[in-house]
Amino acid sequence: MYKLMLSFMFFSLFTSSVSASNNEHNEVLDSFHQAASEANFDKYMSLLAQDAIYLGTDSGERWNKNEFSAFVMPYFNQGKGWLYVPIERNVTPTQASNIVFFDELLENKNYGRCRGTGLLIKTPQGWKILQYNLSIPVPNAIASEVVESIKVYRKTHK
Repeated sequence: MYKLMLSFMFFSLFTSSVSASNNEHNEVLDSFHQAASEANFDKYMSLLAQDAIYLGTDSGERWNKNEFSAFVMPYFNQGKGWLYVPIERNVTPTQASNIVFFDELLENKNYGRCRGTGLLIKTPQGWKILQYNLSIPVPNAIASEVVESIKVYRKTHK
């Protein structure tokens, strides 16, 4: 219950500052994050296009919708969701009126500041997430240290 109330407060604060021109796009992304925080499997997966791709923070995490569904289901079945609170979001239209790009900065209690990027596509059922890429932005000042740590990790975990 606490998690639900906390997520509602965060989403209320965020959505009140979002521009009205992108309401449909923002609603899809906000609903995606809200459904994840509630471990609402059906709602979460319904926001992905049928041919969606989800890219996670690990280089091995590239899933189509069915694969991502299989990854998410055990967590959500246990009532374990995740909360990514949008801090800032940009939605960029394309020449194809049925596709927009988005990027958003997010806050998560385990991963800290994250970035979500991707595409939304207009379908007969409304806007859906065609691609979502979750990443952890690395400050340039420590990038070389992080890269070195990744190299060491990969060598020892083959």
